Amino acid sequence: MDILSDNEHTSFEDIRENYLKICDDISEACSQAGRKDKPQIMAVTKTVSPDRVNFAIGLGIGLLGENRVQEFMEKRGSYSPAEVHFIGSLQSNKVKYIIDKVSMIHSVDNLHLAGEIDRRAGQHGGTMDILAEINIGGEETKSGVSPQDAMAFCRELTQFGNIRLKGLMCIPPPQCSESIYAQMQELFENLKSEIGDRENAEIDTLSMGMSGDYKTAVKYGATIVRIGSALFGYRKYK
Repeated sequence: MDILSDNEHTSFEDIRENYLKICDDISEACSQAGRKDKPQIMAVTKTVSPDRVNFAIGLGIGLLGENRVQEFMEKRGSYSPAEVHFIGSLQSNKVKYIIDKVSMIHSVDNLHLAGEIDRRAGQHGGTMDILAEINIGGEETKSGVSPQDAMAFCRELTQFGNIRLKGLMCIPPPQCSESIYAQMQELFENLKSEIGDRENAEIDTLSMGMSGDYKTAVKYGATIVRIGSALFGYRKYK
């Protein structure tokens, strides 16, 4: 299925208005949840042209989310300065292309991938921050470890010397019950309690919520919300 970029029809003024609405929504959700902190807004840039990405950066977006290695490599030279996380499914043979170009990888769901990230980070003399991807809805079509296996998996991740576990990432099922978000929040809090800050771990990040559910995710403790279409406009497919 090919993606046809439909966000070229979204004007810069539309992006500005979308961004202000997202900020207002997050502020309201934080207030209703009694949160004094606010999650970081990540601009998801799949199919979005660099000029629109740079406009969003100019509005105050400081974090970009990249889904595809090839697209990122083609566009990255045109971006204004911003932090970049890789959030898409990542094959181990593609790690070498991004290991020195992103500051965090969200989608770590198996030890083979973790081992390759560790090896490549070591070759560059650094440490890569990662999130463990959790299949919180138990969906067969989605990657991620099960909630039941999450704690054991995270403990294994902390055994690698060149990666640092920062927390969890998930994609809740569409229109799911808020109990799914509550379960994810509980899993994150348990991870902070059981692993916390130690060698190769610094648990402070819950990446949860996208364009359709970011307000709910904020209610349940998300520290990063990944916003694409609500900011840049919707995509269509053929």
